Amino acid sequence: MFSEKDIDQIHSKGITIDQLNLQVERLKNGVSYSKLLAAATIGRGIEKFTEKDTDSYIKFFESKKNNLSMVKFVPASGAATRMFKFLFQFLKKFNPKKETINQFIDRQSNDLVKTFFSNLEAFPFYKEVIRTLKKNKPAFNHMSYDETCKSFVKAMLDHKALNYSFFPKGLLPFHKYGDEVVSAFREHLLEATLYASSNNLANLHFTVSSNHLKYFEFEFESVNKGLTKETGVQFKVSYSYQKEATETVALTPDNSICRKEDGSILFRPAGHGALLENLNDLDYDLIFIKNIDNITVADKNVTISEYKKLLGGVLLHIQEKVFVYLNKLDKNDCDDEDYKIMALFLIHKLNVVIKPEFDNFSSDKKAAYLKEKLNRPIRVCGMVKNEGQPGGGPFWVKGKDSNISLQIVEFAQINFSSKEQQGIVYKATHFNPTDLVCAVKNYKGEKFNLKNYVDHNASFITTKTQNGVNIKALELPGLWNGSMAGWISVFVEVPLETFNPVKTVNDLLLPAHQVE
Repeated sequence: MFSEKDIDQIHSKGITIDQLNLQVERLKNGVSYSKLLAAATIGRGIEKFTEKDTDSYIKFFESKKNNLSMVKFVPASGAATRMFKFLFQFLKKFNPKKETINQFIDRQSNDLVKTFFSNLEAFPFYKEVIRTLKKNKPAFNHMSYDETCKSFVKAMLDHKALNYSFFPKGLLPFHKYGDEVVSAFREHLLEATLYASSNNLANLHFTVSSNHLKYFEFEFESVNKGLTKETGVQFKVSYSYQKEATETVALTPDNSICRKEDGSILFRPAGHGALLENLNDLDYDLIFIKNIDNITVADKNVTISEYKKLLGGVLLHIQEKVFVYLNKLDKNDCDDEDYKIMALFLIHKLNVVIKPEFDNFSSDKKAAYLKEKLNRPIRVCGMVKNEGQPGGGPFWVKGKDSNISLQIVEFAQINFSSKEQQGIVYKATHFNPTDLVCAVKNYKGEKFNLKNYVDHNASFITTKTQNGVNIKALELPGLWNGSMAGWISVFVEVPLETFNPVKTVNDLLLPAHQVE
């Protein structure tokens, strides 16, 4: 039962009572796991192209791009707090008056701390932190090495100093070119000129936190003119927030609705699946999606960006064929041979499993069936060989409706208590590095409503802590998982070098983030 105050709060977020009750039921009953049938592998759900084919698709993309509107969509709302988790623990546990850094590292068996302090000068923020230390610590030059180490981390993270953990990853010092230090945000602008621009215009859309918007806008003002002069490309940057209507309720251990201290209902951000609303608002022919922390230094990015063109070329080639078939179906001038060719295209090029009884359908039913399968948003996703990286992967999945489809599945969607499902996961050869290009308009140039292609059963339940109490939180189907379950999906192998996320600050020491 909800009070009038509750109902006002719920409606003010753009959520209905029925939607909230459905969230509560999902949290109480648990969400269902995906039913994996097999891992997608080369030749069975994942395409692997020769060098000749790759060059052909890249040239095809480049021949078409100036006739298309394109945007690069970058989820960038997360704060950088997790990057520094081990350093927060270091600050809490290390006392330079009682032990040395080396003693602490040995006692804690802490390789992360060892790597961090062994490579300080290689970090892009090193000089900025030292300047801050000298300014705030008059006795800096007289401190012991151990005291200096702790003070260095404090200067990075303390809210009265540089406060790096408050800022989003996109605005942190990410790369260093001589004396110039640049952010991931700037690197994404530069990267967009390599593949996601047409007619010397690069559109970028960043999803950000409302607390960080002014900082992103300031950063753009700081780098825009210089980048335009350097590249000859104009930049149009837009931003959006995660919408309040996508927030979800949480339950306490006794399955009652979790509330704040003032008695109001606790609503939480519902994971990156909530960004489907933001993606759905964009009106472009092609949308490239890439996470904010997956970016390399400029010289390495030139090569990596060729694979984005590959994905774009594959998509445009597929889309061209799909549109020809849909227009032919509209004209009602198809014979049985046409229907057979379209069905084979769906099976062998678009990874669609056709119903066994298709051959026995009437002509009208065949046409309607093929049109329903073909007239959908299209995504082409890069897949890299699995070398122990965490994250979701490509699998053949049997849905609630018994339809078999190719999906990107997160580990949270898999029932690891089942030996059969475990066995399928262990046979997986590739994983998803969140590297997608999407086409969201139909053959008539009309935008699809992307909310019509979501598998709502692919929600997640996660355990969080709120004021020291464990709570059950609901996350919406992931943006490139359940939220795109009804799309046409084509998976293409790309090199591991295209995946360079920064999950901890030490990842900035990896070759992809260091100028040679």
